[in-house]
Amino acid sequence: MKKGLKVFFGAAIVITAVACSTSNNEVKDTKENVVETKEDTSVPKEYRNALHKAENYSKMMHMSKQRIYDQLTSEYGEKFDAEAAQYAIDNLNVDYNENALKCGENYKKTMHMSKARIYDQLTSENGEKFTAEEAQYAIDNIKAII
Repeated sequence: MKKGLKVFFGAAIVITAVACSTSNNEVKDTKENVVETKEDTSVPKEYRNALHKAENYSKMMHMSKQRIYDQLTSEYGEKFDAEAAQYAIDNLNVDYNENALKCGENYKKTMHMSKARIYDQLTSENGEKFTAEEAQYAIDNIKAII
C-alpha cells in the first residue's frame, strides 16, 4: 500500500511540475505515461519473476520456448506455477530461430556433430525441443558444418 501511495504522489509531483512548464498536450502525454508505468506494476510479482528468469534462460542458454517453459515449471527447476510460466512465455521477446542457431553452433563447436545429428538434438523431446522450423533455420545458417 505504501509503495502505491509513493508511486501516486511521485506521479502527482511530476504532473504538477510538468504542468507548470508545458502546454496541455504535453501534460496529457505525461499522464498517459504515468498510467502505463502503473499498469506494468499491476502484473503479479510471481509473473514478473518468471519473465525475468525466462529472459535469462533465453539470453544465457539459448533455450527453446518449450524448454524455458519446462524449466520454469519443473519441480527440479524454478517451480513457478503454470500461469506464471505461461505469462513469461507469452511476454518473452525472443527470436527462437536465433536461439536454435546459437545452440546448434555450440553443438558443432564443442561436439563436432553432423547436420543430421544437430537437427535431431535440436528437435528431440529429450534434447532442446525446438520446432522443426527453428531447427531447420539453424541447420541452414550454421557455417561450415562437416
